[in-house]
Amino acid sequence: MRVEHYRSLQEITPGILLDKVKAASPLIHHLTNWVTIYDCAQAVKSIGASPVMAHAIEEVEDMAAISSSLVLNIGTLTVDFVEAMKRAATAANKRKIPVILDVCGSGATSLRDQKCKELLIETRIDVIKGNYSEIARTCGENVKTKGVDSSGIAMDIKRLASGLAIAKKCVVVATGREDIVTNGKMTYFVSNGDKLMASLVGTGCMAASVIGAFAAVEEDLVKAAVSGLVCFGVAGELAAKKSNGPGSFKVHLFDSLYNLKNVTISRMQRIKC
Repeated sequence: MRVEHYRSLQEITPGILLDKVKAASPLIHHLTNWVTIYDCAQAVKSIGASPVMAHAIEEVEDMAAISSSLVLNIGTLTVDFVEAMKRAATAANKRKIPVILDVCGSGATSLRDQKCKELLIETRIDVIKGNYSEIARTCGENVKTKGVDSSGIAMDIKRLASGLAIAKKCVVVATGREDIVTNGKMTYFVSNGDKLMASLVGTGCMAASVIGAFAAVEEDLVKAAVSGLVCFGVAGELAAKKSNGPGSFKVHLFDSLYNLKNVTISRMQRIKC
């Protein structure tokens, strides 16, 4: 078993996948959080992919038809907005392009809980991403999310995430003190990042968008998610060294994403299984 894990770990090469993103410049379709929409677009652009933020229900199916992945984020949901998400996801499912759902704020209100449930039942979601409490709530646990921030929970998040991945036949990403990526059979832990990332609005949304870019060029969505988190976390660490607070950190984060190199990622990545 240890040998199997070791070989699997060596097969995850975030820097090489980042080069693939830059070479392919895939189109990443977003129906995302209005608060962080610019930052999600810029994060995707900074790593070499092409973002498109198309929300109108009249065009989402057409846009999904020309995209390489779809990122959904319920951070600023409305009932109509979620209906557009369903149409986009259904179109993406028909084309077999990956759909990433950020369950942003799940557990905060009954509307969010219900709409997350509908998206997971009515469409095929390939990657479910959220912080610890959002993932726990998506699993049906009795937890409350404070706005879009994670509340402290004393639960086995690895077990919950693995169970959700098996039940939905997808990859689950739980972000927190240590990021967890699992398909229910294999679980990886990513510990890259910096505490300043928690002080900047939108880093969770940006992480989902970066995962979407990696999923566009890598069929193994566990590898894609781990690689996206590593690259985003490494960029955060590099940015933090030049920053005095969240304002300067945001600028340096985009610059660090833009300037990321394979050799730097290989040296700084912290992945275990």
